[in-house]
Amino acid sequence: MKLVIVSGLSGSGKSIALDTLEDCGYYCIDNLPVSMLEDFIDNVMLVDKETYDKTAIGIDARNQRQKLADFPSSLAVIRSKEIDCEVVYMRADENIILKRYSETRRRHPLTTESRPLREALDIEQQMLRPVATCADILIDTSYTHYHQLRDLLRNRLGEKGKSSLSILFQSFGFKYGIPLDADFVFDARSLPNPYWAPELRGLTGKDVDVASFLQNESYVKEFLHDISDFIERWAPRFESDNRSYLTIAIGCTGGQHRSVYLVEALSKHFQNITSNVIVRHRELR
Repeated sequence: MKLVIVSGLSGSGKSIALDTLEDCGYYCIDNLPVSMLEDFIDNVMLVDKETYDKTAIGIDARNQRQKLADFPSSLAVIRSKEIDCEVVYMRADENIILKRYSETRRRHPLTTESRPLREALDIEQQMLRPVATCADILIDTSYTHYHQLRDLLRNRLGEKGKSSLSILFQSFGFKYGIPLDADFVFDARSLPNPYWAPELRGLTGKDVDVASFLQNESYVKEFLHDISDFIERWAPRFESDNRSYLTIAIGCTGGQHRSVYLVEALSKHFQNITSNVIVRHRELR
């Protein structure tokens, strides 16, 4: 069984570390009290070894000071149970952490009306010293951005993970607004519009007659080819940069014909490449 204990200063990237481990298949628990560590091992992990075969636990300064002081002895007990346990301690330069808190406007867990942030950081460092002295892996995130930290954790912990990019293809109508959660937006309004054919007006891009109308148009074929080529070329780059989701939005005027057909065609094409394809037609009810 594998147990990774993640600790460190607030603002140093512990949440990113736990998210990364979760992506690598770990069962993650944030802010477990140190006093419950041994009980968790005995009554949870060792009881259900299949579920908790790979577990990551976050421990921070919200613990009581004395409990943190007892961490080395608790760790020794855990390792005596033949559990492969590693302690990851994360830190960053004080000025960097102060800047991060200033940018996010988050509240440090140890600040009070009479205790400023800099003083809270000093107290936190003292409280976590017993954990830091037990660290197997010490990571300084002062000048490490999000993706670098994820790669570093995977490499240091020997967890490459099975990255698999999920692609969401979404049709929409420009008259109702551009979807704000899209990574890429393509405009299909320059393509021939089935709306102007009276027999097709009440149909959608999912209907055979509309599909037949569009797939015989050379511009539609070129449009599909160019978007497919773009995604096939760049999706692996996003995946290698640890992106889990990619949203491709295609819009026409009303979101009924051209955009729907294009999304359906693209989804069928990419389902032959990856199993993680999702389709959404925003304007179809």
